[in-house]
Amino acid sequence: MNDETSERTTEDGPSLIESDVVSTWDRFGSERSIVVLTVLAVAVFPWLFVRAPVISGLFRGYQSLASLILIWGIFALGFNLLLGYTGLLSFGHAAFWGGAAYAAGIFSASVNGSPILMVVVGTLFAVLLAWILGFISLRRGGIYFSILTLAFGQMAYYLALSPLQGLTNGENGFTDVDVGNLFGFLDAFSAFESIPLGTPVPLLGDWLYVFVGAITVLCVAAVVRILHSPYGLVFKAIRENEQRASFVGLNVWRYKLMAFILSGAFAGVAGSLFVVHGSYVPVESLKWTTSGEIVVMTVLGGVGSMVGPMLGAGLYLYVENVVSGNPAIQPYWHLILGLIFVAVIALFPEGIWGIVGRVREIISAPPTDAEREGDN
Repeated sequence: MNDETSERTTEDGPSLIESDVVSTWDRFGSERSIVVLTVLAVAVFPWLFVRAPVISGLFRGYQSLASLILIWGIFALGFNLLLGYTGLLSFGHAAFWGGAAYAAGIFSASVNGSPILMVVVGTLFAVLLAWILGFISLRRGGIYFSILTLAFGQMAYYLALSPLQGLTNGENGFTDVDVGNLFGFLDAFSAFESIPLGTPVPLLGDWLYVFVGAITVLCVAAVVRILHSPYGLVFKAIRENEQRASFVGLNVWRYKLMAFILSGAFAGVAGSLFVVHGSYVPVESLKWTTSGEIVVMTVLGGVGSMVGPMLGAGLYLYVENVVSGNPAIQPYWHLILGLIFVAVIALFPEGIWGIVGRVREIISAPPTDAEREGDN
């Protein structure tokens, strides 16, 4: 095939070059590719962020923050399933994050401190709570739904603050968390070592990051599977036009409830990991500001994109924990974050991931007549 043929476009379709580029992007968007890329990103991230020569010095990252970014990334991933793919805006997701955190923390202090069991118990509690709150809140739509979720979230906060103070320790937070060993013999906070050689592996850091990273990959795989299933297609149909979806015979309310429960489940996983990570449950984990933070992270990263919300979570936490560490900047870090948010949304309404989309459009665009003539 000569150059003239490879660059030729037709009136009915894209050029061969453009088709090759688009097919490459489509392959990167397949389920298996996304999971593989997630594994690679999770494995390399702590090294680049914490220990890589020169690069980590610029980032000024640290191991604990790397794990925390993944935890909030799971939270944003699940929230995006509700907001980005189903079109439902909840201002009460802190109830699932904080509720799971309290459930996992109380379970560790009273029954068993296994991190795996803590995540299971916290997630189950979040699923049950999401089913109850979703069953009530989804009776109304639009702004009424958002306000109802906000009200339920604040009710949970004030219940933990006062009526349930004997169980939650009130405004001091739950401090009796007892995190045990992974699988009964691995200290979650010790350095990760390769079993055959017994030498430290700087790529991953500690066993806690390995644990959080493995769950992150599983969560990404679960979300990708959901979105590529008939359920995911229905979620998108509801987002685009709820009335038309109901006209074709779909039980819209039931699907919205399932999306709400699934989103609450991911929030529960993240909230449970948050307790394992910090060995402490602050009462602010139930406050409306936590719900607001996850909304900002998701919108900043890119609503309706696969990994955008996780990038948004990473940027938010980086500004909050690293940029704010500068004494001259510390009082103004909220202002800096606000300016970043405004700049990103003004230039790229699709969020951070929209920048990648723009690059894709540039790469996929067929050459202009002037470019074609210049090549000849």
